[in-house]
Amino acid sequence: MPTPLRSRGFIAAALLPALIVFILFAIVPILWSVYYGFFQWKGMGQPKFIGFDNYSAMLQDPVFWRALKNNLILVVSAIAGQIPIALVGALLLTANGWFNRLIRSALFMPMVLSTVVIGMIWGYIYNSQFGLLNEALSLLGLESWTRAWLSDPKVNMYAVSIPINWSNIGPYLIIFIAALQNISSEIHDAAAIDGASGWRKLRSVTLPMVWSTVVVTLVLCIAGSLKAFDHVIVMTGGGPAKSTELLATYMYNNTFAVYRYGYGSAVSTMIIVISLLLIALNLLVTRRKNG
Repeated sequence: MPTPLRSRGFIAAALLPALIVFILFAIVPILWSVYYGFFQWKGMGQPKFIGFDNYSAMLQDPVFWRALKNNLILVVSAIAGQIPIALVGALLLTANGWFNRLIRSALFMPMVLSTVVIGMIWGYIYNSQFGLLNEALSLLGLESWTRAWLSDPKVNMYAVSIPINWSNIGPYLIIFIAALQNISSEIHDAAAIDGASGWRKLRSVTLPMVWSTVVVTLVLCIAGSLKAFDHVIVMTGGGPAKSTELLATYMYNNTFAVYRYGYGSAVSTMIIVISLLLIALNLLVTRRKNG
């Protein structure tokens, strides 16, 4: 029988290759990005140290604040849309019947599709001339509701958030189903003996048992929303007039379109800082609620 020390040594040895890969391809690039954020650099030649000038210019750029606002819209829509829909779906599809497995596969399918394909599909749906959405509204007698969904600055960010949320429900659904299936049947039996059923059982038994999973999915949701990129690039390219610009597209455009590599590094560092702040706020709020 292996001793606890040997078990820990085996676990450490098994995790070491993945840890090395993670450090090389995740941590080191982040550190390089932080480093180059203090330089003026076009990708070639000698970088020029300029201190916090990139960050100062970023905070004075109205496009940066618009991108941040749009990202916060995505964060709120993801928390209000992806998590509740996935949790309700998991509660309804916990059983392992063939029909439930079919519905799970259908809900997970958008995650398998390429984001480029999803962006193109929803771009056609939103098309102002022959789009499915405007056609459906016209058939229902709601012509006044039709509009150029991706061109109208009043609604285009909300329109973009729908396919992003739709394509990300599947993973959270699977996570919640796994968490619900890990709840011991004895706990459900004890709740039934105590007379708990329906909403009372959900609030007092089920949700507290999966609350740690909810917290994890909220963290993933925030991080995923702040690095959203593909759908917006395909559907709008950040336009029109930067109305759907996100922090990731703002960083991409400044880095690869105008070759401001130092500035783009500063923006990517700022994205990490904002992510950490929002995740810390989420953990603080959820911990107080759980307490």
